[in-house]
Amino acid sequence: MDTVFPVESPDQQALCRLDEIPDGGATAVDAMLADGGVDPKQSSVILLRRGEQVRGYLNICPHTARRLDYAPGKFLLKNDTLICAVHGATFNQADGLCIAGPCRGEHLREVALQVQDGVIHLLPRA
Repeated sequence: MDTVFPVESPDQQALCRLDEIPDGGATAVDAMLADGGVDPKQSSVILLRRGEQVRGYLNICPHTARRLDYAPGKFLLKNDTLICAVHGATFNQADGLCIAGPCRGEHLREVALQVQDGVIHLLPRA
């Protein structure tokens, strides 16, 4: 899923359909993110699905600033954790907290999402 969906409204950007992510699985999508009101930049976002709920984080390890996936959109998931493929840092899927590895105590940067009519939308930062 390397496609950036067009912005549907000034407030929401469609990322993918919920059914494109297996329940209990994850994928990565590219999204246009604005940071601090500056021009949007294309960034990789991890989408983690549990039933109808989806959590989103930037696909960047806080320790190495490298992507967390071992191949594009492929993640190491174990017992409700996400494991960095580069050095094994382990993050809670529910809150992005690093619970093991060199970045212990740091968090992944969360991305605000909303699931509406089976489509996952990126919400603007408040």
